[in-house]
Amino acid sequence: MAKAVEPKTAYRDMIVKIFLEHYEEGATEFEFTRREIVAAKDLLAPDLDLNPGDVPYTYRYRRAMPDEILATQPAGMEWIIEGAGRAKYRFKLVKFTRVLPREDLVTIGIPDATPEIIRAYALDDEQALLAIVRYNRLIDTFLGLTTYSLQNHLRTTVKGIGQIEIDEVYFGIDRYGCHYCIPVQAKGGNDQIGVVQTAQDIAWVAQRFPGMRCRAISAQFMPGERVAMFELTVQDDEIRVVDERHYRLMPARDLDRVSIVAYRE
Repeated sequence: MAKAVEPKTAYRDMIVKIFLEHYEEGATEFEFTRREIVAAKDLLAPDLDLNPGDVPYTYRYRRAMPDEILATQPAGMEWIIEGAGRAKYRFKLVKFTRVLPREDLVTIGIPDATPEIIRAYALDDEQALLAIVRYNRLIDTFLGLTTYSLQNHLRTTVKGIGQIEIDEVYFGIDRYGCHYCIPVQAKGGNDQIGVVQTAQDIAWVAQRFPGMRCRAISAQFMPGERVAMFELTVQDDEIRVVDERHYRLMPARDLDRVSIVAYRE
């Protein structure tokens, strides 16, 4: 009996096959369809139980591109996969950008309001991070708004992109009565903030709530039990940081009173 193909290996082989079937030297973008994923699966891993959308999703958000694809990238550029409509995807070369927490930024102490039972039973880093942000009202603190969580893991569609998933959606209001839609992406473990999710979150807000101001947020775990908060935007296919703050959650008794006074400055 033939040995079953591991999903990680199968996904890699499928995405490489699809890429090389389309790629020509000098190409900067090209599209492929879900039907091509199914055909690659039938050829390379016929016994694999597969949701075809999981393959591009994996390389959009979770995993680095295989070496065969990376070898075609010009210096300073990288391949991304973005939605191109219903059951369609697009490989696209964009300027290489990665948002990483600054090492020289001050850390702000916050009294930890996370219920212990949530910390004990959170199923993964992303879920834990979303809960920590929610219970400690870090969106309010970071943006200076009053905000309310509407839904997490929202699956929806964007015209010209296709199906997307937003980690959590907040609505907010400022002291002047202006309304905000705030898509939040949570990055735990080895996940990195990239241009694809930020761009599609902003596009969804523009499509669904055109009269509201969009504030795209990313939260990321850092060493030392810290949380980095970023406000992001996209310019010329590049992700840009509008603002960044680092927070450490701790028992109120451990807060540094001198630092609390210094925060006023």
